[in-house]
Amino acid sequence: MRCVVTGAAGFIGSHLVERLLNEGHHVVGLDNFITGQRANISLLERFESFTFIEHDICEPLSIRGSVEIVFNLACPASPVDFRSSAIQIMRVCSEGVLLMLKLAREKNSVFVQASTSECYGDPFVHPQPESFWGYVNPIGERSPYDEGKRFAEALIMAHRRLYGMETRIARIFNTYGPRMRLGDGRVLPNFIQQALENKPLSVYGEGDQTRSFCYVTDLVDGLVRLSRSSEPYPINIGNPHEVTISEIAREIIELTASRSEIAFQPLPEDDPKLRQPDITRAQKLLTWEPTTNRSEGFRKTIEYFRTLLDQSPSNR
Repeated sequence: MRCVVTGAAGFIGSHLVERLLNEGHHVVGLDNFITGQRANISLLERFESFTFIEHDICEPLSIRGSVEIVFNLACPASPVDFRSSAIQIMRVCSEGVLLMLKLAREKNSVFVQASTSECYGDPFVHPQPESFWGYVNPIGERSPYDEGKRFAEALIMAHRRLYGMETRIARIFNTYGPRMRLGDGRVLPNFIQQALENKPLSVYGEGDQTRSFCYVTDLVDGLVRLSRSSEPYPINIGNPHEVTISEIAREIIELTASRSEIAFQPLPEDDPKLRQPDITRAQKLLTWEPTTNRSEGFRKTIEYFRTLLDQSPSNR
């Protein structure tokens, strides 16, 4: 097949492109590098079946030839981006999604949207099933991302109903692995970098809020399976094993053999207290569930960050 992947230079996007290329597909990757990394594109350029276009999906785009699937992963997704890139996030979730839907409609392609567990906000239903409509602050600091992704889902479903398009929506829960950014702002990159530098690990609030961490190759497998299904409604893709932030901090300190201690910080605005996917529908409809052991995944991610830090100019 020939696939278009937006956000191709990003953490998840680059892993998805690599998976598709390894399966023998042709991939056109798009990214404007607002948060993507050029190093990720360099890793993919060894494939002759990969074409990269530096492009902002909020601008019109013409692609020649057939396209069977459009995977839309373009969007800054880290809490550090929610303020500095707020306008870009809202534009990419509206104008960008609209233009990518236009491309998919013109090419008669399947359209796969990378949505998010943030659609559930700070949930009062636990674990979170797809039927939960969410509890989101529409004007808070996280709202550009939360409400942007919710709007994108509504826009996609409107296109499906109006034009009969083949659309898929993945609600992605916390994902981790190699190719995450240094200074990303998400909990695992923060903890790993702090631990490797023997600095205090910043735990917000009491550390009793929970997350559910899915290794990136498991997540990508879920996205690929979703693209090949016929399910039009959102499906949770994530690891149902719930763990507290404090537990994660202790695990990272142990796995890195760090001298770090835990430093408690004020809880950010609207930080979700609970995160755990109900993956019943993914298990039933996609025959999918994560398989990577957390310790194994953490070790691979730690080694990636260790290499990045060793290559940092400040450490030479």
